[in-house]
Amino acid sequence: MELTERQKKIIEIVKEKEPISGDRIAESLGLTKPTLRSDLAVLTMTGILDARPKVGYVYSGLTFEPLLHDQLFKTTVRELMSGPVICYPETTVSDATTSLFMYDSGSLYVCDAKSQELLGIVSRKDLLRSLLNSHDNDVLITVIMTRMPNLVIATPEMSVLEAGELLVKHEIDSLPVVSSQDSKEVIGKLSKTRVMEHFIRMGSGN
Repeated sequence: MELTERQKKIIEIVKEKEPISGDRIAESLGLTKPTLRSDLAVLTMTGILDARPKVGYVYSGLTFEPLLHDQLFKTTVRELMSGPVICYPETTVSDATTSLFMYDSGSLYVCDAKSQELLGIVSRKDLLRSLLNSHDNDVLITVIMTRMPNLVIATPEMSVLEAGELLVKHEIDSLPVVSSQDSKEVIGKLSKTRVMEHFIRMGSGN
């Protein structure tokens, strides 16, 4: 797979005007920043561009290697996913907080006890907000969780690059991995850290 014409134009703009913000890149192309989000994700995750907070995008000096890009598409979520940390609708905020820190996880997946299908997600921020705003730690986790269908999910056969684009686009730390788009049974978790470690290993040849 090769870079698209728009991605090549983005690289040329960054080379010429670095450091440059995503807004300015979009303005140069006569497009909106959300339209370019996927392209910028591909270019940063393949190492061609470097995104620096409060600075903008710069050209890394690396050239595009089709083989690397193909490998990114061939590597699936199944190969990198880890075990999920699951809780159930009757779990309290207090117990959920204990589980989250015990497993050093950024989020908990709330599942149906029988089917193991995903019902919602609770993040560290959700739990912290609940603990600060309520004196009742026995509140059920279902009160504060983000529910389906407002969740972003991955499937085992999805490419790691596609999953990485979802993580960047939605600005989230992890994706619950479900058995299929039709069945929401949770079978794993793919974190942003896991994806970045994979890209770094591939880029360094390790």
